[in-house]
Formats: sequence, C-alpha cells, structure tokens
Amino acid sequence: MPIRTFKPTTPTLRWKAISDFSELMPKGKKPEGSLMESKHRLGGRNNTGRVTARRRGPGHKRYYRIVDFRRDRLDVPATVMSIEYDPNRSARIALVQYPDKEIRYILAPNGIKIGDKVQSGSGIEPQLGNCMPIREIPAGTFIHNIELFEGRGGQMARSAGAYAIVMTKEADSTMAQLKLPSGEVRLVHQNCVATIGQVGNIDHENESWGKAGRSRWLGWRPASRAVAKNPVDHPMGGGEGKSSGGRQACNRWGQLAKGLHTRKKSKRSNRYIIQRRPK
Repeated sequence: MPIRTFKPTTPTLRWKAISDFSELMPKGKKPEGSLMESKHRLGGRNNTGRVTARRRGPGHKRYYRIVDFRRDRLDVPATVMSIEYDPNRSARIALVQYPDKEIRYILAPNGIKIGDKVQSGSGIEPQLGNCMPIREIPAGTFIHNIELFEGRGGQMARSAGAYAIVMTKEADSTMAQLKLPSGEVRLVHQNCVATIGQVGNIDHENESWGKAGRSRWLGWRPASRAVAKNPVDHPMGGGEGKSSGGRQACNRWGQLAKGLHTRKKSKRSNRYIIQRRPK
C-alpha cells in the first residue's frame, strides 16, 4: 500500500501524498448496494440544531457501508470476494461471501487477499482474519476489532494499522490482559471475541491532505489560532504583535489543553485498567 506523491507543478501538489489504492481489488468494482445506506450529515449540531462540535461542515456526500463488527455467523467459512475503499473510516473493508450466497462487509486485515477463507467461532485455527474468543488466542498474537462486552461487537482497534497484543491469560481468572494501540494495558473478558491480525492500510498515517480544499471535502472547516484572536474571544488572545499567549494552552472556556485528566475518577471501568497509556 504505497503512498503516491506528485510533482510540485502547483502549490497544492507539493505536499499532497495519498494512497495509490493498489490494494483495492478488483479494479473499478462498485460497492455492494445492499450493504449501503444513506448518511445524513449533521455539521456538528445536536437534535436541537445547536453546534456542539465546532469546525464540522457538510463535506462531500457519502454512503455508509454496513460493516459486520459482531462476526456472529459462526462455524461457517466465508470467501473474500474483494477489498474495497470505505469513505467513512481509515481502514479498508473486505466483502466476504458465505456458501449460501450471503454477503457481508468486514474490516480488511493487513495481508488478506481475494480468495482467502475467514471464519468465526470457537475451536478454529488462529489464522489471519478469523474471529474467535480471546481465551483461545495465543499470547503475543496481534488482534483487532476487539469486543469490550460479550456479544456487543468489536469496539477497540478498528482504525487503519491498529492492533492490540494479547499479553497474558491466567487460568484462575476470566480476564485477559491486552496491550492496546495507545499503550494502555487493560483487562478484557476472555469470552469476548477479537479478529486475528492487524488492520490494513498501514500507510494511512503517512498521507498528507496537501490543501485546505481537501479538508473541506472531508467535512472539516477552518480553525483560527487562539493567539490570533482578541481577548474577548479567547483567554490566549490579545497582546502587542505576535504574542505567544502568555499562559498555559487552553480552550476558549479556560480548560487546560495539555495534561488535564478528563476521565471520571468514579468510572466503573477504571478497575479494568492495569496500566495507563504513557503521557
């Protein structure tokens, strides 16, 4: 999945770096219409029309691909039919077909190819793309699309290049220790399922949008720097010349932007965190 760069014939092409989409197979295949639904863009507004997430815009129109995060078709092997682009996520998705002609989208692991077989269930081999309970996955294995609650579907390690590592599984405990992509070590019930392998499209982190227009296509509106504002608009605004702010970085309501712990101390899931992510 190499990154494609361009000759700097225009200022916008100088820093542009995008995926060459060479991993998408077959070429020119259209997405499966039965697994798509329209997606309404809210522009950062809640149900009353008030802006609750700033700097969000409409962006280009997208259709949502219905991805199977639960992998609940058990003990039936499926064949990978294609690897496709999904505009709603950084990872690629794979179209799989079961023997009874049922088709589903799943997250495409790194290295999966057309014609490969994937399966979900207990007692299967821990091979690339297979989904199985954590209790049956060997220690040191890369996994993704991890459940937090049994039967709810994968919620962790779903973005491009993400993976978690199975650290330990104690025989006298129902929990397993996983090292998450953030570096956090967390307890997860061994009955929760996960998919073997690393999420594909690893080079996504090396992409560069190159111009402001592409940000607008993706739904991101411009943001002005806090130190460029007036004191009435932001605590870091004002000053003669290009002032650096004169205080710790914060948002417009005075909440510190660096080092402030926003997680509730009384959160019930705190007991499942063995080691916090590094600062």
